[in-house]
Amino acid sequence: MKLSKLALIAAIACGTYAGNVFADQTNDIQLVSCESNCDCDEPACGCEPVCDDACDAGCDSGCDSAGCGLGLGDCGLMSRLGCGDCCLGDPYTLFGECRGITAGGWLQLGYFTNPTANFNTLSDNVQLQQGWLFAEKAIDASCGFDIGGRVDYVYGTDGPDTNSFGNPVPGYDTNSGWTRGGQYGNAMPQLYLEAGYGDLSVKVGHFYTIIGWEVVQATGNFFYSHANTMYNSEPFTHTGALATYNLNDDVTLYGGYVEGWDSGFQDNGDAFLGGVSLTLTDRLAVTYASTGGRFSLTEEGYMHSIVADYALSCDVQYIFQSDLLDTNERESIGVNQYLIKTINDCLAIGTRFEWYQTTPDVTVGDTFDTFNLTAGFNYRQTANLTWRPELRYDWYDGWQGLDDSFKFAVDAVMTF
Repeated sequence: MKLSKLALIAAIACGTYAGNVFADQTNDIQLVSCESNCDCDEPACGCEPVCDDACDAGCDSGCDSAGCGLGLGDCGLMSRLGCGDCCLGDPYTLFGECRGITAGGWLQLGYFTNPTANFNTLSDNVQLQQGWLFAEKAIDASCGFDIGGRVDYVYGTDGPDTNSFGNPVPGYDTNSGWTRGGQYGNAMPQLYLEAGYGDLSVKVGHFYTIIGWEVVQATGNFFYSHANTMYNSEPFTHTGALATYNLNDDVTLYGGYVEGWDSGFQDNGDAFLGGVSLTLTDRLAVTYASTGGRFSLTEEGYMHSIVADYALSCDVQYIFQSDLLDTNERESIGVNQYLIKTINDCLAIGTRFEWYQTTPDVTVGDTFDTFNLTAGFNYRQTANLTWRPELRYDWYDGWQGLDDSFKFAVDAVMTF
């Protein structure tokens, strides 16, 4: 799974990025903050305190007197808009860690108007988007051989989009015992073992893809809604083996074999999965990830994603992503651009613009374009609770049955 993207942004901005842009998702939503998310001895790239001592003192006194709680009083929203220190408090965990095994999860409740052509299809309903549980033993191969693994389970309206729908026949998390009526469903998107020695690690089992910038987990994205490119032209999961080799602090290599796209321990394809991550400067990291071969019983071809993360300043980040898909059944190209501004540890604002062009059936040859512009903010009320309201406008060129529309959405993600 990809590294928590906003944690990566902060790492690049502070010059601490080590070149590995892929890691298993934690249960913590990270906002970009040079001063709090990085172990910087000195402020990086001209990063200065956001507010003066008087303001800081006001925030601190409010926290001391009222406690962080739900972020009320002196530590409430208006105070956080003007202060660099925003009184998040210490995160709590329901399960914690025992003998190197960590367990946790999150609840994501959301509401949106007008469905999108991807995850968010149950409009005008308050819904459980993700009820997520995970258990993990992360490996530490810095001193020699180590072994670990991870298992994830999700229930909610994202469940049917996350299970192994690429399986040729029902099985694993697509059998009748896992299927539910309506928009809700279950999935076990990760179940793998991992072993490592020094700079080399190998993951074997069912795991998330390394392709793209957006991820399935609510805790790994800035926006509530998803890009059309991510949903329609990228795999979500694979079953197989993937090796990761940290060549040095600036170069990480990936390579492995997977059984097609979105399969759960069934042979629906034979494909290569790999890529390279490069830290080019203290401000810029670029990742190329690709898969090629047979993606399903009938589809074969090639797909890649190129992601560039650039720190315009200590608190402003620009992300550019380009995807290309070319198979015997369909073709597509997508360009996604993100601009994220961090106000402080509790508040960040951002925009996303996407152009997505697809030829869904190459035998017919009709090509369609869609665009979307999304703007929103992340408000981290406590160390465990984040709100993500957004406005989105989708418009289409040549797509029959799809009307241009505005959409409002908001979700709350509570980690534990």
